[in-house]
Parts: sequence; structure tokens; C-alpha cells
Amino acid sequence: MTEANGSRRELRSEAWFSGLNMFTFAHRSWNGRGYPPDVFDGRPVIGICNSWSELTTCNAHLRIVAEHVKRGVWEAGGLPLEFPTMSLGESLMKPTTMIWRNLMSMDVEESLRGNPIDGVVLLCGCDKTTPAQLMGAASVDLPTIVMPGGPMLNGQWGEEEVGSGTDLWRISDMRKRGEISDAEYLSIEAGYSRSDGHCNTMGTASTMSAMAEALGTTLTGAAAIPAADSRRRALAHITGRRIVQMVHDDLRLSQILTPEAFHNAIATLHAIGGSTNAVIHLPAIAGRLGFGLPLERFDELSRRVPFLANLKPNGEYLMEEFHQAGGVPAVMGEIRDTLELGAMTASGATMGENLAGIEADGRVIRKRSNPLSADGGIVILRGTLAPGSAVIKRSAAAPELLHHRGRAYVFESRQELLDHIDDEDLPVDANTVLVLKNGGPKGGPGMPEWGQLPIPTKLLRQGVTDMLRISDARMSGTSYGAVVLHTSPEAAAGGPLSVVQTGDEIELNVDERRLDLHVPAEEIQRRLEGWTPPPPHYTRGYGRLFIDNVLGAEDGCDFDFLRADGVEHADYGPMYARMGHS
Repeated sequence: MTEANGSRRELRSEAWFSGLNMFTFAHRSWNGRGYPPDVFDGRPVIGICNSWSELTTCNAHLRIVAEHVKRGVWEAGGLPLEFPTMSLGESLMKPTTMIWRNLMSMDVEESLRGNPIDGVVLLCGCDKTTPAQLMGAASVDLPTIVMPGGPMLNGQWGEEEVGSGTDLWRISDMRKRGEISDAEYLSIEAGYSRSDGHCNTMGTASTMSAMAEALGTTLTGAAAIPAADSRRRALAHITGRRIVQMVHDDLRLSQILTPEAFHNAIATLHAIGGSTNAVIHLPAIAGRLGFGLPLERFDELSRRVPFLANLKPNGEYLMEEFHQAGGVPAVMGEIRDTLELGAMTASGATMGENLAGIEADGRVIRKRSNPLSADGGIVILRGTLAPGSAVIKRSAAAPELLHHRGRAYVFESRQELLDHIDDEDLPVDANTVLVLKNGGPKGGPGMPEWGQLPIPTKLLRQGVTDMLRISDARMSGTSYGAVVLHTSPEAAAGGPLSVVQTGDEIELNVDERRLDLHVPAEEIQRRLEGWTPPPPHYTRGYGRLFIDNVLGAEDGCDFDFLRADGVEHADYGPMYARMGHS
């Protein structure tokens, strides 16, 4: 490959395929499969990293997307070689795909590192597949571009359009209240997921596709085109062309995933009212590149960036309408004054150049002058119950609960919650604060999406639609409500959450960013001194590796040994020493 100065830059793949010796002979001949000899003439080898799986329903169409990427690669003079990696299906895998996000990232990293690949296209869609692929690719740092699979078409229930997850919770509550029959419930199911693609609300899948675009790792507009739309396939073709040029230009992922890119992603996260799960995934990706992403950055931008995207679970519309309204570029165009417009993108242009002339429609994507809220959607909390941090999606909560003080009702485990949440004599009312322990990275295990604790049936019948709920777990990006998540240190690690008791008073004050346990400090210390850690969920295999090495939520739940050298992670030793707890 010829450089601009006339010198020749050797491609990585040439170490496998170029020259006449026993090893290159073997590599070329074993990879023959009908290729003419000149495909090994030094052209860029493009890996198509495919998270396709029939068990990952969001990604089940990615084989088709891959074929369109290949067309573009061939057209641009590259050699496309598709390879599979582990796939993480949010709707089917138990106990949670979050346990295997790091494993999938390792699969991607080692597949890239060990094979003759000059550049890679990441085919993703479902919640964890996007961050896992970016984490793995960031650790290798080849020319990289993301090609999301896109959201499914809007669901239909008679004349009403229904969204993934968000309307499922609502419709299921209607059934529990006796407002719809079992037969009608099943009829809704038939029109709920009408096409290929990931969730059609601004859940975690749509959020992480939006983050990939806001980070600059996709072509402009890639996040929101529906999976069933022919424009998704055309974009895949263009993406195949583009990755070949990125290899020629030696435009590597580290030149795109800069601190400025993460600034843009966090600002966009607030403007779209995106999933709280991005607060875990973005620091994990940044950690692979050698810099931390403190949660203070999320909170600082939350105060500066308005909430603009009128999408479920926080608004009215679904991803089809979001795409028609201009998608992620239209949102970013409205907040361009808060963005780092000089950030480089996979298109080869800066973010500012990509956004030139783009405006919001004012209805699905509000104008900055007429936001849904002047503040961003996600708030970082701290206090005596969350000395590390906690997260709440302000845009999805009942406003009257954003400052609330009430008595706790505690569930020590998920199973205890499931066994008793619908008891008619459960001693709770609308002011009660529901607390779930042991849902964090070590305690879940894997930090499952348990955070949207169900409202007790007896309260649903009384017309209660929201109440304050607190846990160290995550929640689905399609969920909603006054739900405090990611409370850290988690209960299984001996954080204050571990010793909350039924009857304790808890206060949430979102404006002041506070989450406090109103129990005297000496009583908290006494309880912690008597606390016993729960037994580990795993004693062998990958589960043991996870439990022994996973970092806390505020550090992205990555493994300590996978972060780039020099990246600091939270140390709660001094805090525990002050509390008299080792």
C-alpha cells in the first residue's frame, strides 16, 4: 500500500498472505475456496465481525446485512472475510447477558488479534453486542466501523402503536388489574414484534446504536434506520466501501474514540433520554482506550443539555418516527453548541462537518428552544446510601417522586421479591420505598435488569402507577419509573445498601443529587461490622473469573485486567476504614 509520500506501508494481512514460502503458501491455499489468486495481491482484508444468532432475535437478520457489507468491500477493492463471535440475546439469555458482555469482548479482541485482518466492520444490534464489540475492537485498535442492525418496525395493537418493553410492562399491568382478558393479551402479542431488528423504543439497543453514532464510529444516520428498510442495506454497502478507505488512510479506532468523542456521546445520551445502561457501557469502552470516564462528567452535562427526543419510554413516539425526523444527527444538531465538533468520525470528516445544515423537526425531536425538559434525562446520585454512586433516569420518573422521603420495605433477594410482591397483606403503601439487595455485578450475579421492581398488585388496584424503588441492579432501557439503579458499592460488596432494614427512612433528592439513608452513622457502622458476605455464585469456570475480577458499576463492570494500563478504578478502602469496616 502506497503512502502519500510515496513510501509503501505494509498491511497487517501481508504477514499471512504475501511472499513465496511454506507458510504463505499454506495460508493462501487453505483459504482458497474458489478465490482467484489475485485476491491475495496485497488488497486490504476486511473482517466482518458478525454477532448473528438465531438465539439473538435482534441480530437474526445480520447475515443479510453482512452480504451487503461484502458487496461494498469487494467494490472498493478489499477482501471481505466474515467471522462469527459469541452473541448475546437480551430476550432469551439468563440470568443476564451482562455476565457475558466481557467474554464477548474478549472473543472479539482475540479474533481480531489472531487473524489476518486489516480493518473490521462490527455488526451489532442487541443491547450488549454493541458495547462488547467496541470494547474488544478498542483493545486491538484497527481501522474499525460499526454497522448496527437497526430497530424493528412499530408494534401494532388495533389502531395503537406499541413499543418494545415499555408497552409490555403497561399491558401486563392492565392484565393484572383485569382490564384486558388473556385472549386479548395473546392477540397483542401477535402484533408486538413485526419485523427483524432490535427494540423500537429508546431502550438500551437503540441507545447504544445512538452512542456508536455519537462517538463517530458509524456513518451518519446509521443508528435509527429500521432493520426492514432497504436503506439499511444500502448503508451496509456504503459502510463496506468506507472501511476499505479507512484502511488505506490508516484511520484507527483510537483516532475516533477520543475524550472529545465520549463528551459528544454523553451529551447525546442526555438529549435522547437514553438508557441508564450507557452509564455502564461508555466507561467500559473508554477504559479499554486508556482513560477514565468519571460519572461527574455525566452529571455535569446533564445540567447543560436539554432532553429533546419525544420517544418511549419517556415520550410518545417510536424509532420509525425518530428516523423520519432525522434521527441522531438531528438531535446532535440541536445541541451542537455543547458538542466537540472537531472530533474525527469514521466518515473521514469531523462531527461538525457531518452535522452541517441538519435540524430537528420540532415534534418527535424537539427544538432546543422548546425541550421536553431543560435538564438531561440521567442524573448521578451520591449520599449515605450511595457513597460510590447511583443513577436515576429523571425523564422516566413521576415528577412528584424526584424528591421523596419514605420508609423502606426491603427484599433481600430477587426470589424473595417474586415470592411476596403480590401478597395482599404486604405492608406497603404508595409512600413506601421498595429496596432490592444483591442485584449488582457480584450479587446478581452479573447485575441483571431487576431494577424496575414491580409495583405490588394491591397498589396497582388502588391506582398507583409509580413509586420509589432502589437497588444495585440495572433495568431495561425500555423501562420507566422512579427507579434508582447501580447503587454502589453494591450490597454483595458490603456497601451501605447491604444493611438497610425494613422501616429505615430513605430520602431521594434529585435536584441536590442526593440519596440518603436516614440512620445514624454509628448505627450503620454497627450493622456493617455484623454483616457477612453472601457465598459466591460460582466457584469455577468463567463465572469464577467474573466474580473475582469484575469492577463496580461506576467503572463499567469491566474486568480489572482488561482495562488499558494506567486507568484508575474506584477504591472504597478508605471509605470502609472510616466506617470501621474492612
